[in-house]
Amino acid sequence: MDVTSQVLDGVAVAKEILKGVSRRASVLRDAGRAPRLATVLVGDDDASKTYVRMKVNRCSEVGIESVRIDLDAEISTPVLVAQIEALSADPAIDGILLQHPVPGHIDERAAFEAIDPAKDVDGVTRTSFAAMALGNPGFQSCTPGGILRLLDAYEIPLEGRHAVVVGRSHILGLPMGMLLLGRDATVTYCHSRTRGLAEILGRADVVVAAVGTPELVRARWLKPGAVVVDAGYSAGDRGDVEQPAAREVAGWLSPVPGGVGPMTIAMLLEQTVTAAERRAGG
Repeated sequence: MDVTSQVLDGVAVAKEILKGVSRRASVLRDAGRAPRLATVLVGDDDASKTYVRMKVNRCSEVGIESVRIDLDAEISTPVLVAQIEALSADPAIDGILLQHPVPGHIDERAAFEAIDPAKDVDGVTRTSFAAMALGNPGFQSCTPGGILRLLDAYEIPLEGRHAVVVGRSHILGLPMGMLLLGRDATVTYCHSRTRGLAEILGRADVVVAAVGTPELVRARWLKPGAVVVDAGYSAGDRGDVEQPAAREVAGWLSPVPGGVGPMTIAMLLEQTVTAAERRAGG
């Protein structure tokens, strides 16, 4: 079967972003202190541990210092909030990442809101979301921000195009739509309860699949030539899009893995350096 879609190569684009991050981190180190990111992991979820390890490794590669804080899965919300508030108040910390998801008994929103917006390099607070929605300065949610950078790298036009976001999570789907709207796309949100999903996707110029359900988006639903960004990841290297078949329909397609994931980490580290620069500048 011939592959017709062009690849939105997140590995290659992230590599270029990280070159810039490394240069900027070097300047800060020469001025007296390297940027420093605190990663907070609650519990023993294998996938979360893998993600945190990848982020810590990338920090080391670009000259960002990392402080890893592993907390017991049974920790209470007030204790977690206190830990994050301490990091927010710590002048040695430039950025804070609370690895998502946290155990079900934790009030995740309360934990997110304990992050000082000036250190919210993962873009998860209400302040960051408002900045994204209103087009104000602030930190973007890393996955949506990374997707936008990926589209920009390939000069994908967004103005006036119909963009469908499948998913409505507070750290991916919702901010993704706001960022696309800010680029003058016409945005439709869909989710697991949307009726007529196939029909809606069939009219979409740009699709961002971010619902967390393996291969929910079927290739036959896509508009020929559409730009398709697959932000899902499940066991067996499956995304939210029916990848092999979608390559025969989409004009552009992000692979899984190697598409959105590397961009998310690149954005996190770039925003950590930005936070450090702002603090260094007073």
